[in-house]
Amino acid sequence: MKAFELDTKEAPFKWIAARDAAIKSYAASTLYTEAQKIRAERIKLGLEMVYSAKNIFITYRQKFVTIKLDQARVKDSKTLKLLEQDYEQSGGITKVLTDQGVTYRIARG
Repeated sequence: MKAFELDTKEAPFKWIAARDAAIKSYAASTLYTEAQKIRAERIKLGLEMVYSAKNIFITYRQKFVTIKLDQARVKDSKTLKLLEQDYEQSGGITKVLTDQGVTYRIARG
């Protein structure tokens, strides 16, 4: 799976940014079907098995759903490789690396 790196900076007022993101995520979640939301939850569960992370968040956006792993460390690289191969085959899932953590994007399509 190809991984993209983004050069993003942390917000100066993190609690305000987190609250704003939560409100926008809730509003965008109405654009997704229950099947799409369940798919995101299943992918999150799979990632919880292969990563050790401080927090894992699902965020809904206009064009895609993100699953962010905060301070992620791989604990099962063999299974991660299999999961990422499956994600590539299913299509619409990309991996993004930032200073804040690892993010998987699921296209809305």
